[in-house]
Amino acid sequence: MFDGTQRRIVSMWFPRLASDRALRLCAVDAPFALTLRQANTERLYDLNWQAEAQGLSRFMPFAEARAFCPALQTRPADPSGDLRFLAGLRRWALRYCPWVGLEGEDGLVLDITGAAHLIGGEEPLLDDMRARLDRAGIGVRLGLADSRGAAWALAHHGQGVAAPGATAAALDGLPVAALRIDPETTTALQRLGLPTIGALARAPRAPLARRFGQDLLTRLDQAMGHQPEAITPWSDPPHFATRLTLPEPIGLTADVMAGLDRLLQALCVKLKAHEAGARALSLTLRRVDQNSQVLPLRLAVAMRDPARILPLFARMVEGVDAGFGIDQLRLAATLVEPLPLQQIGDSRAAQPEQLDNLLTRIGTRIGLDQIRRFQPLDSHIPERSFRLVPATEAPACRDWSAPRPRPLRLFPPEPVTARGTTPPERFRWRRMQLTTGRATGPERIAPEWWGDDQDWRSGIRDYWRVETKQGRRLWMFHTPQRPGWFVQGEFS
Repeated sequence: MFDGTQRRIVSMWFPRLASDRALRLCAVDAPFALTLRQANTERLYDLNWQAEAQGLSRFMPFAEARAFCPALQTRPADPSGDLRFLAGLRRWALRYCPWVGLEGEDGLVLDITGAAHLIGGEEPLLDDMRARLDRAGIGVRLGLADSRGAAWALAHHGQGVAAPGATAAALDGLPVAALRIDPETTTALQRLGLPTIGALARAPRAPLARRFGQDLLTRLDQAMGHQPEAITPWSDPPHFATRLTLPEPIGLTADVMAGLDRLLQALCVKLKAHEAGARALSLTLRRVDQNSQVLPLRLAVAMRDPARILPLFARMVEGVDAGFGIDQLRLAATLVEPLPLQQIGDSRAAQPEQLDNLLTRIGTRIGLDQIRRFQPLDSHIPERSFRLVPATEAPACRDWSAPRPRPLRLFPPEPVTARGTTPPERFRWRRMQLTTGRATGPERIAPEWWGDDQDWRSGIRDYWRVETKQGRRLWMFHTPQRPGWFVQGEFS
């Protein structure tokens, strides 16, 4: 009898994980496959049993598969969605044991040592797994043995249970491919007359090590249970949320802020432990009548300082309708970004924090998306050398330099009446009669041939800095192709 001290491992293999997931969303009673483009060729990524019955297989070119089976129905594959689905199955498998890890991209591995008796034994446990997955429309093959390698071999090539201490007997007749080795090694072993694991285990080890290396013997020892193989569970991401349930309802703003301060202290400690900062927070206030009010707060930058975050909630908390009282507060960081620890600097380092606090305060009133800043672009065309972006989308550019001086004020070109290729001595602009005092230039700017800006179809421009005797400092240009003068900017 099994006394509970022997390690027992279950391997769950989902041979049609991707297609089963797709058919759960929209069932198809016909040959069905998922396609994925690889190396400029559309290939079958996964398929159901009806498509396999038509002679189709994975990685077959889609054009060839359609020729074999004209009734084949397809959809685009979503490998990232399949991985998320497998992660959901991992969480579901925690009902059987606390130690569950991923096995490649289509399987799970469970350490059920000491847990099978909770469901009546090993056979009832495997039957329960099959029944639940079958009801969910997910095909599965199961293997149970003393080692991870043996359980994987049984799931992929035998689908059975190896009794405690009988691993060698259960694996004796399985092919050597069940040892998780590469196809080239498998073919070489078959040519040597070692097609099964039992034949390989009985062969001399020294010649095998010289010809195939130590990896083959390591896989054999792991399957037989002579060498341990760890199961690394995939831990869930940290959950940044705290909750405070009150023994008596509260309704004063000061009381709510005091409770929020306690929640912020606990939340920021957790954020600091993970070197993260909150970009968006959500405060949920539950009233005694079970109605809740949610106060969202978006931050200009990632923060984890309670003293900086707490005052930003004050205005929203003042407008809360407490009703007959608030009995629960819940604070969650809905958007988290990395925030590594930094060396404490001098007092000048506080200036960016003051700007971030100001942006956040204004953002709570008008919305952070309404606050914008200029960002430089790699273009010599004046109109294309910058763009407006939300202030929280990208950091401010502190080294914005141009090879030539540029005016702070730019506007669409405004024509002036003048002739010649050099700035005119007198010209009229915006109903003002101006006289040129000093002119610097020209700076020739050519249009970008890869762009389609209609304003630059006239050709090159010769720009001049013109200082007038009336005090105006203008940025003017002349177009040689179509002679004319224009004013496009003004220096401060």
